[in-house]
Amino acid sequence: MIRIPYGDGHLQLDTANHPGAEVLRAQPLSGGGRSGADIVGDALASPIGSPPLRELARGKGSAVIIISDHTRPVPSRDILPGMLAELRAGSPGIAVTLLVATGCHRATTREELRGKLGDALMKEQIVVHDCDDPRNVTIGTLPSGAALTLNPLAVNTDLLVAEGFIEPHFFAGYSGGRKSVLPGICDRETVLGNHCAAFIRDERARTGILEGNPIHRDMVAAVAMAKLQFIVNVIIDEEQRTVAAFAGDAVQAHLEGCRRLSAHCGVKPRRRGDIVLTSNGGEPMDQNLYQAVKSMSAAESCAAPGGNATPGGNATSAGVIIVCARCSGGTGGDDFFAAMRDHGDLAAFLAEIEGIPMEETQPDQWQYQILIRILLKHRVIMVTEPALRETVNAMHMEFAAGIGEALEMAYRDKGPDAHLVVVPDGVAVVVKE
Repeated sequence: MIRIPYGDGHLQLDTANHPGAEVLRAQPLSGGGRSGADIVGDALASPIGSPPLRELARGKGSAVIIISDHTRPVPSRDILPGMLAELRAGSPGIAVTLLVATGCHRATTREELRGKLGDALMKEQIVVHDCDDPRNVTIGTLPSGAALTLNPLAVNTDLLVAEGFIEPHFFAGYSGGRKSVLPGICDRETVLGNHCAAFIRDERARTGILEGNPIHRDMVAAVAMAKLQFIVNVIIDEEQRTVAAFAGDAVQAHLEGCRRLSAHCGVKPRRRGDIVLTSNGGEPMDQNLYQAVKSMSAAESCAAPGGNATPGGNATSAGVIIVCARCSGGTGGDDFFAAMRDHGDLAAFLAEIEGIPMEETQPDQWQYQILIRILLKHRVIMVTEPALRETVNAMHMEFAAGIGEALEMAYRDKGPDAHLVVVPDGVAVVVKE
């Protein structure tokens, strides 16, 4: 029996009914029985490429810690107490602000923050970033030519630091590190420029790739320009527990974390699947259809290749992708949904998107650009809540009420001897060729 993450629980796949199924999962990392706080404490005591945080804090009157928002399962309760203690050990009177890195996401609510941080951390000064705030400050130009415009708190603080976590990312290579700045605390126009059609189309803007990735290149430049001086990034296990931590220089510590994770999260199918079943890792990553595109990209890398498929129809040469995501928050964005709903000819729409210059990038354009790329090659079946049936269909995908129904649909298309590849957590793996 295989457990497939779904919302705050799991769906079940009985492998006895699929004896030839191939299961791909990241190799587990262990924290060695230590608590998350202890793992973070050890990392803070031995920073990578940087003096200790308390030394950086000496003589500083203010500090901003960039923290994650409600869309990321970052274990802030493990990370922030140690960071705060270090800052205050170095400068007892330092004024600390927790700046919530929403990027272009909606504002994180107080209730969501309390659930994430707990009562003790809620006593800290907390500000939620607004990418449309006219007070955001332009500090320079990125290598791509896009302006770097940041939250003024980050620009005006004496010391800028960040928490975060590292996982595979479907176009930035890996999450964490530099993403706290870009897109985390940037103005909308900066984010749109970084996520432009040309960058998303680039073959290096893929899961697990940093070298030559144009999106990563601008993000690293943003870190230097913003003077992000220290990070604490963690790796988490399937239960979202801290199993490793990396503290220190924003670039060096992040790269070390990526190297460690890469040794565990790489998977390679024996052969590509006629059917690929995956999930978006459960809450909070599967909270909407927008986020579910991330696991679709992992399934895309595992699926039998195809092309010029008709979305929602039979594509005899292409693998069928099944994605399990509860999507309790619906679509995740009106622009994302409307773009998919309002365009019947997806091939023509993709060609239109790929011709849009950086300065004219539209909100959510990158997400539907990737989704269309997948739909033009593969039939996609969504296992989600019944209330989303019409929404899923309007977005050129097919609805299934459960794994059993989805597999029946897929086997009718691909035949009873179809090779099934199961990736229980699609956002936790890097698929190798």
